[in-house]
Amino acid sequence: MGVLDYLSDRFDFSPGSSKKLKRPKELQTVEIKVKIDCEGCVRKIKKAVQGMKGVTEVDVDPKQHKLTVIGYVEPKKVVKRVCQRTGKRAELWPYVPYDVVDHPYAPGVYDKKAPAGYVRNVMNDPNASNLARASSTEVKYSTAFSDENPNACVVM
Repeated sequence: MGVLDYLSDRFDFSPGSSKKLKRPKELQTVEIKVKIDCEGCVRKIKKAVQGMKGVTEVDVDPKQHKLTVIGYVEPKKVVKRVCQRTGKRAELWPYVPYDVVDHPYAPGVYDKKAPAGYVRNVMNDPNASNLARASSTEVKYSTAFSDENPNACVVM
């Protein structure tokens, strides 16, 4: 790749452009929750997403109702494309491993529909339970008498 190829990829020399530097898209992993009923749904979803520009890998997990797209794409555009092409309701993957959340069984965090080992991601949600977003002081006092704390009997 020569210098001119590099410059032509980085700059837009078309008429009417403002000669701005184009930022290359980053490689991302986009996880989407989509209801998948059968093998036909799997094929339909894969076909809809594989045609997008920048997609390098598509993985569908029908058991968890999860679509994973790896490539140089924007998450919102992938969700929009899945909704339009398949007619199914799609949203970004709302679950995180339960180890990440301080109180995984707090109201608003625990979700019966979540796959095993996952809970809802409420860390950035202001409407979520305050217990789910407990401060370090609250965590310190609530774990002082925990069975998992080796010094709990010393405190008592």
